[in-house]
Amino acid sequence: MFLLYLFSSFAAVSGVLGSSPSYNGLGLTPQMGWDNWNTFACDVSEQLLLDTADRISDIGLKDLGYTYVILDDCWSSGRSSNGTLVADKEKFPNGMSHVADHLHNNSFLFGMYSSAGEYTCAGYPGSLGHEEDDADFFASNGVDYLKYDNCYNKGQFGAPETSYNRYKAMSDALNKTGRPIFYSLCNWGQDLTFYWGSDIANSWRMSGDIYPEFTRPDSRCPCDGDQFDCAYAGFHCSIMNILNKAAPMGQNAGIGGWNDLDNLEVGVGNLTDDEEKAHFSMWAMVKSPLIIGADVNQLKASSYSIYSQASIIAINQDPKGVPATRVWRHQVPQTDKYGQGEIQFWSGPLDNGDQVIALLNGGNKARPMNTNLEEIFFDSYLGSEQLTSSWDIYDLWANRVDNATSSSILTNNSVGNATIYNATALSYKDGLAKNDTRLFGTKIGSISPDGLLNTTVPAHGIAFYRLRRSS
Repeated sequence: MFLLYLFSSFAAVSGVLGSSPSYNGLGLTPQMGWDNWNTFACDVSEQLLLDTADRISDIGLKDLGYTYVILDDCWSSGRSSNGTLVADKEKFPNGMSHVADHLHNNSFLFGMYSSAGEYTCAGYPGSLGHEEDDADFFASNGVDYLKYDNCYNKGQFGAPETSYNRYKAMSDALNKTGRPIFYSLCNWGQDLTFYWGSDIANSWRMSGDIYPEFTRPDSRCPCDGDQFDCAYAGFHCSIMNILNKAAPMGQNAGIGGWNDLDNLEVGVGNLTDDEEKAHFSMWAMVKSPLIIGADVNQLKASSYSIYSQASIIAINQDPKGVPATRVWRHQVPQTDKYGQGEIQFWSGPLDNGDQVIALLNGGNKARPMNTNLEEIFFDSYLGSEQLTSSWDIYDLWANRVDNATSSSILTNNSVGNATIYNATALSYKDGLAKNDTRLFGTKIGSISPDGLLNTTVPAHGIAFYRLRRSS
């Protein structure tokens, strides 16, 4: 009955907001930005945030859409005598409002962190029982985004209503401040968050913490496969582990509320280029937030060219806001050293009538893969226009920025004359409407109603295409 009530409530809100089902008007596309945790953990400071923001701006990532600069855990030194949160004066000598002002003056948005528990995950004061005071603190310091974790929650979990009420307290408090604050739940998918998250938040983590491994199993991330209702989500979760858990959840996400598969590990650890491309593509395709987890001052040229691939970002920021669906998944004999080996096919509709598809190879050897229109348009009826039309195939990675150009941008700390897409000047929605070629990739062929799309997909890699109806 509780979940039925939530769905009814959400439907009512959607009717009031019309074109935006977001409960607070935010999150109409998945958020994009940078978070310090994956690389720096508790080694945070005012200088780190401001220098990183300047770097993101200088190398063109801000104009691509990475506008949230999110300060994670370990920023606090406790509470004052009246209970107000206090920033660590050594790490943030000028206070949080100074950070917010600098970011806002440079067209960034400022994110901060707390936990729906007695303490944060690193042991600093949490916001459980202090929701209104802490929401006022965030609002008065110019915060635009709150990442809200799940540690030390005093056992207030185990049923959807229990977790919902604990997270709703902060949602209500944020709304009461009158400041628009993007609300990002980080309760690891506990208690079926994807059923109720959109009623009170703009995104919600749906698994344990990510780790820069493509397929590696880890006992600290115990649930595997499609086991999305995980009692202990854990951490050190591989990319494929999280993606498989997310597969059934797309139907519960959309405009205003997104499944969060955790920060991007592109440029973190030792992922191969094919693994980074597959990771970025799939996070974009399922409409996960695109939050950079890397040190942008130490990016490889190849990793920068992935983060700057506008044709992939345009899939993530597509106005239709529909996460792709996994159509099939098969185990393959070419397993890697961990005994993992699978191939998958995903497909999803786009706002302009195009379709995005992905052939994903989780095995450790390159593999021929194929698909047809019946799989691509898996919900279409026999004889429908989608199944009786021919479609042009556009490779979304074909016009990737080359490493020489990327290296020049990173070395010179300037985009210079490079033709990096600027979503500040022309939004992805408008760029798609104007058929900007940087958002569509390169045409490589077509598929007829009775034809096959054949390709060879590299190990731990992806073939990622946009299909457009042939003229």
